[in-house]
Amino acid sequence: MKTGLIFDIKRYALHDGPGIRTTVFFKGCPLHCPWCHNPEGQDSKPELSFNQTRCLEDCTECIKICPKDALSRLNHSISIDREKCDFCGDCTQACPTNALEIIGRELSVEEVMKEIEKDRVFYEESAGGVTFSGGEPLAQLEFLNSILEECKKKSIHTVLDTCGYISFNDLEKIAEKVNLFLYDFKLMDDEKHQEVTGVSNKLIIGNLKKLSESGSKIVVRIPIIQGVNDSEDNITKTADFLTSLPGIKDISLLPYHKGGRQKYERLSKASWMDKTPTPSREKIIGIKKKLECFGFMVKIGD
Repeated sequence: MKTGLIFDIKRYALHDGPGIRTTVFFKGCPLHCPWCHNPEGQDSKPELSFNQTRCLEDCTECIKICPKDALSRLNHSISIDREKCDFCGDCTQACPTNALEIIGRELSVEEVMKEIEKDRVFYEESAGGVTFSGGEPLAQLEFLNSILEECKKKSIHTVLDTCGYISFNDLEKIAEKVNLFLYDFKLMDDEKHQEVTGVSNKLIIGNLKKLSESGSKIVVRIPIIQGVNDSEDNITKTADFLTSLPGIKDISLLPYHKGGRQKYERLSKASWMDKTPTPSREKIIGIKKKLECFGFMVKIGD
């Protein structure tokens, strides 16, 4: 039985493709963008999340039950030794306020399909379906492919939100089963792309080109991060490149915001959330108008 690591399944999603959708979030990503709004999706293993605002100051139930001695009290809070934690879940069961949570659970194809099919009536009425997001779904290619095959059998519309960082031979294996690609595109400059994401953009650019040439339906999603990719030079080079691709007409701009800050804190991860400002409305409108001058249909997303 094929299984995969999933960290969330969100029903009635309205911003991850057409219509009413169920979004399945895959855990693990080859990129480590410091502005990512889903930091819990980056690591390819389960993680222990701690919400301090829910913690009872005098409670030590989680500490007492932890078999690995991974938890301790520190300054009226809980300190987690993440090297010792083996994600057994005992602490989450003992916590009376759900301050502790294991992020990431192994699910079978059948279990995921059961969740997807719960809202099939809404898909049919709204021209919706299922969206696979993350993290990066392509990082669990075999598991993703099996779910896509089941969706195709059941005529469920599929959307794949991807960074495109995979061999094209592997991408081809699932492309015909995907009705719409939401293709994340950050930067044209390879050196800067490596600096901020940890990987080269050459594979990403090459795959987008080949995917567009194959006739796949694609919406290009561009996160707008101040000081990273919002310069006139990068926007112009991005537009020039996208103009050269057949069939690329739709662009979605995703203005950076600080909605994921608490997730980083709960996972003890560093982020740019405090030092990176949200781009102004004027800035986003300016980028939108510039891209529209190249003939693109541009929407501003959430």
